[in-house]
Amino acid sequence: IILAVKPQIMEPVLQLYREHLGPGHLLISIAAGVTISQMERGLGGSAMRIIRVMPNTPALVLAGASAMSGNKNASREDMALCGQIFSAVGTCVEVAENLLDAVTGLSGSGPGYVFTFLEALIDGGVLAGIPRPLAEQLALQTLYGSAKLALETGEPAAVLKGRVTSPGGTTIAGLQVMERDGLRGTVMAAVKAATDRSKELGK
Repeated sequence: IILAVKPQIMEPVLQLYREHLGPGHLLISIAAGVTISQMERGLGGSAMRIIRVMPNTPALVLAGASAMSGNKNASREDMALCGQIFSAVGTCVEVAENLLDAVTGLSGSGPGYVFTFLEALIDGGVLAGIPRPLAEQLALQTLYGSAKLALETGEPAAVLKGRVTSPGGTTIAGLQVMERDGLRGTVMAAVKAATDRSKELGK
C-alpha cells in the first residue's frame, strides 16, 4: 500500500485506515518529513512493515531520483520490492532514515531549483539577444547534455567544469559573476532550508 498523501494529513489518514491494516501489509510512504516512528504510532504500534521513500517529480518521465529507508520489520524482500517499484521510474537508493530529510532538501526539492536556474538561463539568453524559443531550446539541451555527460563519465563536477573553463575565456567570466553574487552559497542554503522544513513537517 503506497501512502501518497501530503504530510499534513498523514495522521488522520492513518487513523482512518488503521483498523484495516496489519503486519501482512507493506506500507510505503512518500510523505515528506513524516518519520517511520510517527507512522508506527499512528497505526497503534510497531508491528507494521513500513518503508519511507523520498521520490521526485522527474519520475513522471521515468527519470526520478528516490531514496528509501525501512523499519525493523521491513524484510530484505520488502526493500527489494520497493526498490523495484521506484527504479521503474528512475533510480532508487537505500539510505539511513536520518538522511531522508536531507534527501528531501537535495533531490526532492531539487527540480524546483533546477527549473529556476533554467528559467534564469533562458532569460539570460533573451537578454543577450537570442529569441526566446531558441534560448529555451538551447538552455534545455545544455542542461540535459551537461547532466548526461556527468552521469556517463562519472567524473566530478569540478573536473567537468574545469574542462569548459579556459584561461581568460568566456566561461570563467560568467563563473566569476556567479561567485561574486553568491550562487553557490545560495544553492547550498536552499538545500539546507528545504531540509530544515522537511524536519519541521515531521514534528
